[in-house]
Amino acid sequence: MATALWGFAALFGLLAIGLPAGFAMAVVGFCGFAAIVGVGPAAALAGQIVYDNATNFSFSVLPMFILMGTLIARSGLSHELFEAAAAFLGHRRAGLAYATVLASGAFSAVCGSSAATTATMVRVGYPAMRARNYGDEIATGAVAVGGTLGILIPPSTVMILYGVLTETNILHLFAAGFIPGGVAILCHFVAIWVMGLLFPDAAPKAERVAWARRGRAVMKVWGIVLLFVVMMGGIYLGIFTPTEGGAVGAAGALLFAATKGGLSLREFIAIVEEATRTTAMMFVILFGAVYLGNFLEVSGFTSTLGDFVVGLDLGASGTMLVVFGIYLVLGCFIESISMMFLTVPLFFPIAMALGFDPVWFGILVIVAIEISLITPPIGLNVFIMRGLIPWVPLRTMFLGVTPFVVSSVVLLLLLLFFPDLVTFLPGLLK
Repeated sequence: MATALWGFAALFGLLAIGLPAGFAMAVVGFCGFAAIVGVGPAAALAGQIVYDNATNFSFSVLPMFILMGTLIARSGLSHELFEAAAAFLGHRRAGLAYATVLASGAFSAVCGSSAATTATMVRVGYPAMRARNYGDEIATGAVAVGGTLGILIPPSTVMILYGVLTETNILHLFAAGFIPGGVAILCHFVAIWVMGLLFPDAAPKAERVAWARRGRAVMKVWGIVLLFVVMMGGIYLGIFTPTEGGAVGAAGALLFAATKGGLSLREFIAIVEEATRTTAMMFVILFGAVYLGNFLEVSGFTSTLGDFVVGLDLGASGTMLVVFGIYLVLGCFIESISMMFLTVPLFFPIAMALGFDPVWFGILVIVAIEISLITPPIGLNVFIMRGLIPWVPLRTMFLGVTPFVVSSVVLLLLLLFFPDLVTFLPGLLK
């Protein structure tokens, strides 16, 4: 147990000096495992982890969904989604903030990536809001929280990773994300409404759009609707597997990017390179997290933590509150994907021991990870915005996301105490 605590101290130290999370976890995992079992077994385990996970067919679904999201982000469809949402909501106070969140949710349905959703919408929603004299707080807050929907509304790469890690049905995870995704949008709408009431000058209204123009705006988004229906409908009807669905989605996204955006060969190569780098990054984090998990297992930390949490005797709901409280704290210091790989092996057995549905637990983990994307000091979505609009102070961005942190916590509590919001659609599939 003491070795594990030293390992965590070393891990946070390595992360603090800027070592990438995957390598930091691998270094700590190797050194800790070697200290307990020996250098020879630790070296052998390293090769085994890389081989087993690199040849795991289940992970082949990742590159296709990542490529699809990258192509969609470059296709220009995000502008049409925002224009359609703004046509219906822009005339309300803070209407363009509502439109940004709604367009982010729709974009997430064919993207699957929080980072891609944030990077895309900061180029679409933020300029439109600034042109209407929106305050930077509400403008950046809406973009950042809209980006979090990228991992909750299916298809989601994080859902795929969770499904593979825990051997949970990915199709059921996809189905489980729809209702929570809608509830999340409503929760964030309430936060925007409150901000509009408190700071009306920072959230002005736009002119009302005629119904004919609204109809034309809706017709422009037929491509995303068609792509989503073909991809997700094919998966749910059993026409193809999630892996094949990712390939279908990537092919459809390529077609739209080529026909609508005039995709050149050079741009296509750049898109493939970006998707490859993202996939490689996820695999490095995976290897490091698995190695660290093996170290924590042999050190006795995993079983000790489980016994401690269960021994608190807080009941099922109380225990889960403690678990997700730990998630919220860790999310302030650990990048989201790394946190999932690090924590799911620790807390998933506890959830199963308490009799919880693995699909329900997975969706709540994803919502907790969502919150980590906008909380200081690590909030990934905030730093993505910072890189694209560097003239906005970081303090302003974190101030802007604060109401949405509250609405995200409210969402987590709703799903915790009303599990049918998550389990209803997967139950129909079963």
